Amino acid sequence: MKKTTEGIETRELNLIANKGGSGSVGFKLSVPKPWAAALGVDLNNRSVVASFDGDKIIISGIKK
Repeated sequence: MKKTTEGIETRELNLIANKGGSGSVGFKLSVPKPWAAALGVDLNNRSVVASFDGDKIIISGIKK
C-alpha cells in the first residue's frame, strides 16, 4: 500500500525474518530504491544512521 499525505510518502512494508543457528531471530527491512537513492545510498555507499525512540524508527543518510 502506498499513499502520500502532506508530501510524505507512506508504504506498508514487510520485515524479513531470519533464524540463526542458536535459535535467535533477526529482522531486516527492504527499502524501496527511490527512498535509498534519496538518502544517497548505492552499492558503494550502504551506510545509514538508524534511531529508535521506543515508537518509531528513523533512518537517515550519512552526509559525507
